Amino acid sequence: MRTHLFVAALAASVAATELPVDDDNNIAAAAAAAAAGVPAVKPFAPTAIKAPFLEQFTEDWKTRWIPSSTKKVVDGVEDDELLRYRGEWNVESSQPVVIPGDEGLVVKTAAAHHAISAKFPEPIDPKGKPLIVQYEVKLQNGLECGGAYLKLLSHNASFEPEHFEDKAPYTIMFGPDKCGGTNKVHFIFRHKNPITGEFEEKHLKTPPAAIADKKTNLYTLIVRPDQTFEILINFEQVSSGSLLESFNPPVNPPAEIDDPEDSKPADWVDEAKIVDPAATKPEDWDEEAPLEILDEDAKQPEDWLVDEPLTIADPAAEKPGDWDDEEDGDWCEKVSGCGVWTRPMKKNPAYKGKWSAPLIDNPAYKGVWAPRKIANPSYYHDATPADFNKIGAIGFELWTMQNGIQFDNIYETWAIKSQIEKAAEPKPVEEGEKKDSIMDKIKDASAVVSELGEAIRDQSVEFFARAQQDPVAAVKELPHIAALFAFLLTIPLIVFIVSAASKPAGASRARVVNDEDDEDDEPLNQLKKDAKKDEVKKDDAKKTEGSPKATKRKTAGAKKD
Repeated sequence: MRTHLFVAALAASVAATELPVDDDNNIAAAAAAAAAGVPAVKPFAPTAIKAPFLEQFTEDWKTRWIPSSTKKVVDGVEDDELLRYRGEWNVESSQPVVIPGDEGLVVKTAAAHHAISAKFPEPIDPKGKPLIVQYEVKLQNGLECGGAYLKLLSHNASFEPEHFEDKAPYTIMFGPDKCGGTNKVHFIFRHKNPITGEFEEKHLKTPPAAIADKKTNLYTLIVRPDQTFEILINFEQVSSGSLLESFNPPVNPPAEIDDPEDSKPADWVDEAKIVDPAATKPEDWDEEAPLEILDEDAKQPEDWLVDEPLTIADPAAEKPGDWDDEEDGDWCEKVSGCGVWTRPMKKNPAYKGKWSAPLIDNPAYKGVWAPRKIANPSYYHDATPADFNKIGAIGFELWTMQNGIQFDNIYETWAIKSQIEKAAEPKPVEEGEKKDSIMDKIKDASAVVSELGEAIRDQSVEFFARAQQDPVAAVKELPHIAALFAFLLTIPLIVFIVSAASKPAGASRARVVNDEDDEDDEPLNQLKKDAKKDEVKKDDAKKTEGSPKATKRKTAGAKKD
């Protein structure tokens, strides 16, 4: 996971569109470079921008960031092996590299607790000012179960990073968290009760979902003096609301509460209905009447076969081999029924069931009892919960099953990394463009083949012309043409060998005799000339066309033509 951190308390109102953005030329260059397949992103250089806290994880990062050596305590017992913050940290480049030379803080140990923190040069006092908390997260190995959130620790002059732990008081907790069915971006702030002095965590009621891909994602929290907030992911708003209304438990307690000393009177009647004491069971109410009786109105169908057996053999049906009479039953003709007819059952109109007295309104009913309300002794009204306490440090205190989580706080870079990666993605091709692309490739391939054929033809003519004067020089100057014709001339020989091997010995011997008769033939060039001028020799060639040599001659003559 990779993260860029930027924390600022600004005097002017800040909108999302006013957030600093790096040179758009770098993004355009990244897109052009992606299309061309070459790198074009500017190398990392430390920014000259100043902020209350800005971390770039440069070479001197260890002078600011201190891993925790505190052990976790469970039930008052320290566990040296399993529960201390044994997770390791390192500063290194992301994989793959987005900006050359850029490095970030990386979680190195899987399935471990990690804790690291850095004190601010000076405490940040966000009262009366917008507060921006922004950082990049890169889940280089994905995230199945773990946190990638940060904590802005409450200012404490005695705070020691070496002792940073989960119980260290924080002011704001912000960032992604995912495990099982939980996937959200935390926004929790600790609010101080002005009467009791106690702090209570206020959780966003409906936190947005985190992005769990392996790309760089920019998380931004903006809290304004008007008590409103925004959460952005990659510059897109995913949540907004009010500190006074969008958190649970609410910032301000109710003005009235139930009186803890009030109790329901002993004579309080809260039953709205009672049994009618004046009701009696009617004399004709028969509690013994059955639910169903025989239907006396039913009549036996005319086609009911009383005297016929229940089943007869179906002359058109063939009994399946796996038919089981006991399990599958018997066959019966398509009539209303067979055998003794019995009346069906029907609902008993006289059935009333067990009699009970009806309910009536309770004349003594007083309503639902509730304790009386009294003024809330702990009531207060804080109209400015965005006036957080001073923030003195920043820390990551995490448990994660995946390593490779990278945090980086490059102010000049955070605004463009996600955009650089997006610009470098292959652009999706529309269906029409796909077809056009395929046709273009086919046309290009056809053009290449055509050009290649013309080149081979021209070079072949040149090869034969030079070969007539100096065969050795022709082979040296155009070796690929010589190799091509050598390959073509071996094809008939291969065919001859295969066919000879597949025929009887007699046929092979006859072919040998024919070959021997051809041994006195004239040279190839003379045969080409004779083939054009002498019809007699053409007839002789036709007579011997069954022999391999005659086939070679024909092929050579055709090529020359």
